[in-house]
Amino acid sequence: MIIEFSQGKLVVTPFEIQCRLNMNNIVLTAMVDDMRCLSDSLMLIADAGVVRWSMKLDTAQQFYEAIEVMGIAAE
Repeated sequence: MIIEFSQGKLVVTPFEIQCRLNMNNIVLTAMVDDMRCLSDSLMLIADAGVVRWSMKLDTAQQFYEAIEVMGIAAE
């Protein structure tokens, strides 16, 4: 599933998430097993040990669509 937000696009599958940022064509990738999702701040957080990134989404709809596809629960 592709979810567009103000900073770019999320490409979300049950196994992987990619954040494709408009600025400088940056692509952040993480496996779903390395993701945390904070519902109160609409944050997607990837923590794979030495590689970490986070992304704040614009709306609750974008957030809940992403976590539904990934099949993980929000904190």
